[in-house]
Amino acid sequence: MKKELSDILIIGFALFSSFFGAGNVIFPPYLGLESGSNWLLSFILYYIADIGLALVAIFAMIRTRSDVDGIMGRLGKTPGKVFTSIIVLCIGPLVAVPRTAATTYEMTIVPITGMSGNMISIITIVAYFALILALCIKESSVVDIVGKYLTPTLFVGLLILIIKGIVSPIGTIADVQLENSLIVNSVTSGYQTMDVLAALIFGVMIVKSATEKGYTEINQKNKVIGWSSIVAGIGLLIVYGGLSYLGATASLIYPMEINRSVLIISIIEAILGQLGIVILGIVVALACITTAVALVGASGTYFARLSNGKLNYKTIVIVICILSAAIATMGLDEIIAVASPILNVVYPAALTVIVLSLFGNNIKNDNIFKGSALGALVASFIETLAAQGLGMDFIYNLPLSQYGFGWVLPAIICGLIGALIKSGKNDYNTKEISSESN
Repeated sequence: MKKELSDILIIGFALFSSFFGAGNVIFPPYLGLESGSNWLLSFILYYIADIGLALVAIFAMIRTRSDVDGIMGRLGKTPGKVFTSIIVLCIGPLVAVPRTAATTYEMTIVPITGMSGNMISIITIVAYFALILALCIKESSVVDIVGKYLTPTLFVGLLILIIKGIVSPIGTIADVQLENSLIVNSVTSGYQTMDVLAALIFGVMIVKSATEKGYTEINQKNKVIGWSSIVAGIGLLIVYGGLSYLGATASLIYPMEINRSVLIISIIEAILGQLGIVILGIVVALACITTAVALVGASGTYFARLSNGKLNYKTIVIVICILSAAIATMGLDEIIAVASPILNVVYPAALTVIVLSLFGNNIKNDNIFKGSALGALVASFIETLAAQGLGMDFIYNLPLSQYGFGWVLPAIICGLIGALIKSGKNDYNTKEISSESN
């Protein structure tokens, strides 16, 4: 029992820090700033749309007794693997991992040292990925390194900032009238974090970690993973809530037009002065490192398994670090600009499959999964084209489109059409999924 509790805490802390990237440091304070006296409601909605859905993805894996391959396999064996690979590439080496390096440079190195420029940026990125590679090169140690050492330091640093801000608030919370736009912003902010996609990748990591710690029996393994997810969820609830409150205390001080990163830096400087800037820089760096370690490690594990061992884990990790370093030199704004439309297309289809997976093996017809995912994918692609000013504005007439969920109705309709099509022999049936997960 003592070992089980220890393993749950280690895996839970690792999952906490994997989700808690630098973007999650920035979003909650701004949410509190614009919500004022309604900060608690806004935070709850944000949390549900962000971590709530991410935990749904993990529990969907537990319910179906499978991992990301098992869930996406309902799309068909080959389409499932292709779609999963696209998700891993987006959340891994092409987008999220390079973004952690760029964020570390902009929110840690520049504020603390006062130095900037192309050469400083390149030196930071090279040193950053040398560290990531050193932490990830031994596959089995990734979760333990993050869970035992990095996360406690990260969590303590955050608690220091939050507790000081609660004890000595920098201002009075503004009395803001509750408007529909506040509710919409809260939900869409959580939705846009894309943590659901990350949860699919982290699922690979925590399942493997639980297995390596000796939890090979399926019910025992799912118990450890389930409680670890709850530990991570509670930790994120505390931190996100605290950061949202700090933002609310600044609602009468800073204008809505303030840059999100400037806002959190300004709040922390007002709370702890220059020492706060240093602590924030360390917290951001640790948040980026822990997320990058988790993503690189999980991506390496996934592609090594996808190749049936033909591609060595260490080789994959080296390639990911080199590719991520090259992309990171583009800068944070450019990475976000390029990544946003890609993620907006991929996310709805992935979320659709995850929600359907909650019903487990009760849905026998894989065409329901295929139809729903296709409807969501096509609708989100059209919506992305419209957002880029390329026409297709008719998509905005769909229900829920003003909330960023215009793809829901097409997903439902196409899923119903899929239900009318008789399912043949599954390429990736539920028996295969269960046996593989064991």
